Amino acid sequence: MKLALGTAQFGLNYGVSNTSGQVKLPEVKRILEEAKKHNIDTLDTAIVYGNSESILGEIGINKFNVVTKLPPIPKDISDIDLWVNNQVKSSLKKMRIDKVSGLLLHKSSDLLRSSKMQLFDSLCKLKDDGIINKIGISIYNPDELDAIESHGIKIDIVQAPFNILDRRLETTGWLDKLKKERVELHSRSVFLQGLLLQQKNQRNEYFKKWNAYFNKLDEWIKDTKQTPLSASLNFSHSYKSINKIIVGVQNKVQLTEILTSLSQDSQDSQFSVPSELEIDDLMLINPSNWNFRRM
Repeated sequence: MKLALGTAQFGLNYGVSNTSGQVKLPEVKRILEEAKKHNIDTLDTAIVYGNSESILGEIGINKFNVVTKLPPIPKDISDIDLWVNNQVKSSLKKMRIDKVSGLLLHKSSDLLRSSKMQLFDSLCKLKDDGIINKIGISIYNPDELDAIESHGIKIDIVQAPFNILDRRLETTGWLDKLKKERVELHSRSVFLQGLLLQQKNQRNEYFKKWNAYFNKLDEWIKDTKQTPLSASLNFSHSYKSINKIIVGVQNKVQLTEILTSLSQDSQDSQFSVPSELEIDDLMLINPSNWNFRRM
């Protein structure tokens, strides 16, 4: 199964379309049971996702492949190796597992600023010891991959945003390059925190300035007899170079809807989306730039 389950909602009130807050423990259990039933074998979490890791550990996740992320390295850390080991040890303890499938960096630049590649060396030691299977980075911009490559750093996994609006991975050539270099690619923001699933009257006033674009998107979805969910999902699913598509849900019903909307046919041929629906405005496609308080 190409889908992976994101867990930010399990530990935080996460997502622009989230109206129900952090997912309660009983519902998390139902979601994980549904995921198992449909052969979703990968969970994506992070140390900074509130108490997500502890909740997963309480439920039991031994049958899943787990990918977690280190937080940015604090500036006052003098012993990087000790810090990394303590972070990983604490994370494993919370999740009640012995190892993780992947350990990613929330901030890829940490690899470059740590003196004499100490951070990367610490990660490689954990990999050699069998505590992590793969080393990776979570990026916000393909430019980060240029920087990593220029330093000769070889990684196993890249997690990056990719959706109907944001196709920078493809336009920069990194989508094909990662596949050629056999780097595992996990795409996130397939729904752009739920923004791509909202109707016009549901969107925050912040997005009003892009109404002309959203009108084109809504019209295309209607003309092609799709739903916002199926269009967003099957766009990413059609790319064979993407190994995992991370989706987050607030309840079991949403996961069922996603599974129902997933078309296996989308992998047989490239999903056609008009180029005019692509946009490179970082104030829209990068959620970290959204600031609703300014409205």
